[in-house]
Formats: sequence, C-alpha cells, structure tokens
Amino acid sequence: MKNPFQNQPWYKFILNKYVLVSLFFVVWMLFLDNYSYLDHRLLNKEVSELEDNKTYYQDEIKKDNSQIKKLKNPAEIEKYAREKYFMKKDSEDIYIIEFEGDTLEKK
Repeated sequence: MKNPFQNQPWYKFILNKYVLVSLFFVVWMLFLDNYSYLDHRLLNKEVSELEDNKTYYQDEIKKDNSQIKKLKNPAEIEKYAREKYFMKKDSEDIYIIEFEGDTLEKK
C-alpha cells in the first residue's frame, strides 16, 4: 500500500531526522522532564504568592512595631486597655452599646 503523502514536501520535512529529534526534545522539555515548563510555571506562581505574603507580613511587622512604640507611654496603655479590653477604673461604669448591624445573627 502506497502512502498518498509520500511525495509532499511538508511530509518529507516532518520525517526529517533533525525535525523528529527536535520535536522529541521540545516535547520532552515541555512535559516530561523534571524541570519542565509546566513545573516552572507552578513554581513561579508559588514564588509570587510567597513574595506577596512576605510584603504583607513586613507591613504587619511595621504596624506592630509602631504600636509597640506607642504602648511605651502609660497613657497609651490605658487607652488601649479601655478600647480593646473594656477595662475601667474602680469609680467608673461602662456601658457597651451594640447596634443591630454590628453582630451576627444566631440561627
């Protein structure tokens, strides 16, 4: 049985040994190798996520350091305790006012 594409120039080009080896190499490097292109894409995505996390945590560290510097002042410590932990002096009464939209609804 004769191949109908045998005399076509593109068929001869594809069956050239250099083209076949190059094609095999490209497929190997893109999909099958341990350091394939697909693995590099995943690793690059992970690196970018980690860099984003790094910048986020560096910003949080800066905020915490500024808060620590503020809390070295006794007046700031008292203000922080009153706002966050609802602490009070002995001669004071504290009333906590909750608005309707402030809390989650219990089901």
